[in-house]
Amino acid sequence: MPLAVSDYDRVIDWMEAMIDAGARGYLTAAAVNLIMCAREDPQTLRAVLGATLAVPDGQPLVWALRLLGHSRATRVYGPELMARYCARAARTGTPVYLYGGRSEKALEELRTRLSERFPGLRIAGGYSPPFRALTAEERDRVAAEIDASGAKVVWVGTGQPKQERWMSEMRPLLKAPLLVGVGAAFDFHAGIVPQAPGWMQRNGLEWSYRLSREPRRLWRRYASQNPRFVAGFARQYLRTLKGTPHSGGQAGERR
Repeated sequence: MPLAVSDYDRVIDWMEAMIDAGARGYLTAAAVNLIMCAREDPQTLRAVLGATLAVPDGQPLVWALRLLGHSRATRVYGPELMARYCARAARTGTPVYLYGGRSEKALEELRTRLSERFPGLRIAGGYSPPFRALTAEERDRVAAEIDASGAKVVWVGTGQPKQERWMSEMRPLLKAPLLVGVGAAFDFHAGIVPQAPGWMQRNGLEWSYRLSREPRRLWRRYASQNPRFVAGFARQYLRTLKGTPHSGGQAGERR
């Protein structure tokens, strides 16, 4: 799974360069959950490998990259990336679109809070999709609405891996240069779900904080995927020590 060895400033500079060039791509902030889903689901794997850039959102992925020899790997946390980019977009006037949210009410709260936090931010539009796959008619209508908004960046917060599959499907239909999947960032920035304290994030314990807040929704994910990620990475790391190539490819540096 190719993950970028970068930092917030360079990723944001890359985003701006994509917009200036009129290019089209999509970015995903990958967590352990996404990596494991991609390992097991071909559609998710295609969507993740099709991303123009994938950054390590989870601290365990940063540790994994470093153990594989990428000493400069740092975390590019989706919610923080969104906040930092919105701060720059408020200065540059770059219009953004918000696709996601638990409900229209939650999406409106997100719009309000982002506008208050980043005066001058141009939020060109937003849509909170239903908790099901869109019909072809709904998909075309959403695509037309996003295009008509003139947004340059579409923030996608519908959760992994749903948002990656959506970005992969919608990328050919949208004029916006960038689609950016940021997972739970919408809930955090709207004030619906609190973020883990900084010390827990730095020590890879964010999952335990989120589990304590939303046990019914998250316990199956963490109980199943975290141990399997550790076991899978241990096998990859041992192959690396022995000098045996990994069939899936080692995470590499991308800009």
